[in-house]
Amino acid sequence: MHAVVVKITIHDREAAKAELHDKVIPQVSQAPGFVAGYWTSKDNTGMSMLVFDSEDAATRASEMIPATVPDTVTLDDVEVREVVGHA
Repeated sequence: MHAVVVKITIHDREAAKAELHDKVIPQVSQAPGFVAGYWTSKDNTGMSMLVFDSEDAATRASEMIPATVPDTVTLDDVEVREVVGHA
């Protein structure tokens, strides 16, 4: 398994949260190879980990992220990492 780790800066917390639940989560959950997703926030930052069943699926998803980021946030970083353990 591989994960896409995304880091953002949040500009409008309530609008970003609405966008996440209304658009981002439904869209990501339909991506090929999607296994699980976790979205977190602290102050004006957010970080998500999207787990996929293969490196190829994670890479394809990571390449689509910049085009789908809402105006309520700024994309700071996207990277694909191997999942080396889970519980």
